[in-house]
Amino acid sequence: MSEGPVRLEAGDAPIDDIIDHLHAGTRVIIERDLLGSVHEVTLRFDGDIYYCDTPTTLHRHGTVEEMRECLANERYGSE
Repeated sequence: MSEGPVRLEAGDAPIDDIIDHLHAGTRVIIERDLLGSVHEVTLRFDGDIYYCDTPTTLHRHGTVEEMRECLANERYGSE
């Protein structure tokens, strides 16, 4: 596990790189401009479930495919 989270701006890193960080036990913090202010989304993986912790909701994904779809749909990562 790394010493701290990886911080990225939305869309700057490939989805595969984000998934690799999560599988290595590293939390990924995505900074995203939303309605004129910057919000942080924390991504993590506990070995079974992928989590997307947004300012308003905690999303859970049961498979890597679901997580990839979320990262693409929300534009947290690039294709």
